[in-house]
Amino acid sequence: MENLWKKEWQQVYNYPDYGVSFHYLDFKNKYLGYNFAIGVHYNFYFFNRNLMFRISQGIGVTSNPYDKETNNKNNAFGTKVMDNTYALLQYKKENIIDRFGLQVGFMLTHFSNGRFKAPNSGINTYTFNIGLNYNINDKQEFIVDSLPTKWSYKESIKYNIAFRTGVSEGPVPDLGQKQFYHIGLYADKRIGRKSTLQLGTDIFFSRYLKEYIKFVSVAFPKEHKDYADSNTDYKRVGLFVGHELIINKFSIETQLGYYIYKPFEYETDIYQRVGAKYYLYKNIFTGVGLKTHGGRAEAIEATIGIRL
Repeated sequence: MENLWKKEWQQVYNYPDYGVSFHYLDFKNKYLGYNFAIGVHYNFYFFNRNLMFRISQGIGVTSNPYDKETNNKNNAFGTKVMDNTYALLQYKKENIIDRFGLQVGFMLTHFSNGRFKAPNSGINTYTFNIGLNYNINDKQEFIVDSLPTKWSYKESIKYNIAFRTGVSEGPVPDLGQKQFYHIGLYADKRIGRKSTLQLGTDIFFSRYLKEYIKFVSVAFPKEHKDYADSNTDYKRVGLFVGHELIINKFSIETQLGYYIYKPFEYETDIYQRVGAKYYLYKNIFTGVGLKTHGGRAEAIEATIGIRL
């Protein structure tokens, strides 16, 4: 049964593969310097495997991180080590002329520390590539696997509790890194082999925000005149809808939320979360995710949860 399950999910996703990527990026800027990164990627294939979509998650390092005295113009990278994510969409056609083929692609790569430490505006880089490929073997033939799907994936509504934590810092450097605790309570409904829909609420205990409220109440009382009290509640509550893309024990989670309680006017009222989830057992999961407001990261969340 286990072998059939593995073969079944691979067939559903057109036999993806995975690997390790390394890339180097020179910004040609004395403040930013250069970055390099290493990460693990998954490749998904479409249109007879001519079109490939790659998603990668890894660790990046910068040569010139922010320093208050020696490099205070670099507000992109507040730490030397950070997160690196990239997505690649590439079309490859083999054996166009004899064994020579052509490939073209577009890549988006993102470096950020998830505001583990300020500053952290991050950098997105867009690249275009074109190249030739040469097939050293004979022309490949792809055999369509006719393995039938024997399982039904529709389920009744399930209830989830997710505890998320980590360390984050306010948008102003040197306010101090603080632990945060985010609690998610939500229901989900699996509607097929690949998809689960979610609806729930988040409760945010972000202690860095408590320090930021104290800071602005003293430093910028006019700009925050309605919230100049340093005792303004820092807690927030949000409602969200979400989707879980199920691969096997691993899944990709995306959520869109709206704050219904937010006494301190900070960032927008809409927030997003994207992350990876792994089921340790049938109803216990762990994962890591990035909570953002548009293109501005707020926190990298480590998650442990239960699905009942």
